[in-house]
Amino acid sequence: MSLKAKVIAVAKKNPWFREFCRGAVHIAGTAGYFFLKIFHPVDKKLVVFASFQGRSYACSPRRIYEVLRDGEQYRDYRFIWAFDKPERHAELAREPRTQVVRYGSLSYYRAYARAGYWVSNSRLPEHIFPKKSQVYLQTWHGTPLKRLGYDIEAAGGNAMNSIAEIRKKYDQDSWRYTYLLSPSRFCSEKLTSAFHLKKFGKENCIVEKGYPRNDFLFRFTPEDVARIRRELGLPEGKKVVLYAPTFRDNRHTAGLGYTYDLGLDFDRLREELGEECVILFRAHYLVANSFDFSRYKGFVFDVSGYDNINDLYVVSDLLMTDYSSVFFDYANLKRPMVFYMYDLAEYQHEIRDFYLNLEELPGEIVTEEKRLAGAIREALSGSCYNEKYQAFHDKFNYLDGPDCGEQVAEYCFK
Repeated sequence: MSLKAKVIAVAKKNPWFREFCRGAVHIAGTAGYFFLKIFHPVDKKLVVFASFQGRSYACSPRRIYEVLRDGEQYRDYRFIWAFDKPERHAELAREPRTQVVRYGSLSYYRAYARAGYWVSNSRLPEHIFPKKSQVYLQTWHGTPLKRLGYDIEAAGGNAMNSIAEIRKKYDQDSWRYTYLLSPSRFCSEKLTSAFHLKKFGKENCIVEKGYPRNDFLFRFTPEDVARIRRELGLPEGKKVVLYAPTFRDNRHTAGLGYTYDLGLDFDRLREELGEECVILFRAHYLVANSFDFSRYKGFVFDVSGYDNINDLYVVSDLLMTDYSSVFFDYANLKRPMVFYMYDLAEYQHEIRDFYLNLEELPGEIVTEEKRLAGAIREALSGSCYNEKYQAFHDKFNYLDGPDCGEQVAEYCFK
């Protein structure tokens, strides 16, 4: 076991040691970043972007970047993207006004010290804190089904953080926000509660204008679908099922990260659906373990490393998920969904619990694997868009449309 893995293993078992390590890192990082802030004046026309902590070029930060890059009124803005693997984004670095830096590098911290605007869809390091003249737009990454931050009450559900530690992390986030993006009244209410915005007088930081990341779901063309299918190598004449489960907070391996147990017999699924369907498997970005689907070649396509999930949405005939927020976005397509919740009791009562009544979900909830193939076949064979689905759309997605990116940019980049 590496030294890092040993430290993580000890920290998991000893909250005091975990808090000590985090405190030491925070103090050192804060001191270093403080000096960078002193020596780097703010450039009001510089914007720094990060998506899923540097893991991808995706989500609402991507859409907002594209709006700013292509908009005539933003032609004097310049941009910096932070990636953990910047070599994968060499094409982006060739954009005339765009620079790419490595996430966590000295150039990364300099970018945050200089940029007039920060745009991110997930947490930033605690020791990065804005000047009064800097604007931090937190786009977040989905309408929440599972409880977040201050709303988590299930004890013992998180392998790396106590409830008190989770709330402290959310405090460290919320006081920094200038804007926090929301796609609905429901989401605004939950984000206000989860981030305890009233504690810092931040209730008015919510920007309720839909999710820019969903603009493509209203703009894509048949040519886009054909192109994406070719890129993925999908066979003609078969239905496409996108399986996108979330991670489990209570499953963490020292030195590796959050791990995931498939909870699914792909042999059985192939036997029952292989003639009709193929599966796109998309693991959550926090899941560190990889999966070997070589024995299911031609039936299961591992698209966990595919940056833009919107591409996967538009080529899929059905979404299968569990507790991931992806179904809120997918509902914009008005296509069928199945919710495979094989560990429902544990997840609801011991890990996270939910913000909404599961009866509101616009698809069948399956808790036993033997029922799964039948539920998928039935959902694919009939019309799914009923009154229940319409009610779901009216409550959660009524602001999404083709130009949310433009609306958010116009509001936030004044």
